Amino acid sequence: MSRLKTCFDRLRSEDRAAFVTFVTAGDPTHEASLEIVRGMPGAGADIIELGMPFTDPSADGPSIDRAAQRALAAGANMHKTLDIVRTVRTDNQETPIVLMGYFNPVYAYGIDAFVRDAADAGVDGLIIVDLPPEEDEELRIPANAAGIDVIRLATPTSDDQRLPTVLDGASGFVYYVAVAGVTGGKSATADDIQVAVKRIKTHTDLPVAVGFGIRTPQQAQAMAAVADGAVVGSAIVSIIENGLDDAHMPKDGMVKDVLDFTAELAEGVRTGKTG
Repeated sequence: MSRLKTCFDRLRSEDRAAFVTFVTAGDPTHEASLEIVRGMPGAGADIIELGMPFTDPSADGPSIDRAAQRALAAGANMHKTLDIVRTVRTDNQETPIVLMGYFNPVYAYGIDAFVRDAADAGVDGLIIVDLPPEEDEELRIPANAAGIDVIRLATPTSDDQRLPTVLDGASGFVYYVAVAGVTGGKSATADDIQVAVKRIKTHTDLPVAVGFGIRTPQQAQAMAAVADGAVVGSAIVSIIENGLDDAHMPKDGMVKDVLDFTAELAEGVRTGKTG
């Protein structure tokens, strides 16, 4: 059984949603990024999405775009991203880790080599935002064979005719992009999301996690009340950015600030079903 299924099954038995965090691998430095990722489970993260830095992150807003550029300037690459996962796995075999990003770095690495090395490092899932469902077999089939879930994105414009295609071959969970636009945008209302989640669930038994636009513990709580997971990315990345000096190096206390904020968000998610 995959770590993602084990995680969602456990949380379902506890009647709570998953708290899913996103950070960009290597932002602001490899060492600081590793410290943050290793600390997130202790701060309450149930699942970690690790962004694969890319020069042209077209679906991302300014904060995550800047994070990718900082990481690349600090020497981040796919090998180092997988090294972060591999290092985390030396003392954490439970927390699912999902790589999120664009197909170009995967293709440049070599699909077969990427799948082999990702599985060896301990990656549990992939979210490739610019790879349409109709065209993902060259990655999805070897990834699934290696035990890696391929997570699909659904959006407010994914109607009942489109959803079967979006969900065909999906595994792990469904990532519902709650607003049209790029990461870090405005939030949708909980009522809108509840309707969308119920509609998606008429087409799949997979858990549905909601992301894009969640910036506060209160918003995380509201999303967790109506979905199987709440994903927070831009807000966490902004805490990282705010903790850097003029040379984009971490100030004293930056990692602690990130993990403290993560813990506040986690508390919001944990009270979503009961708050």
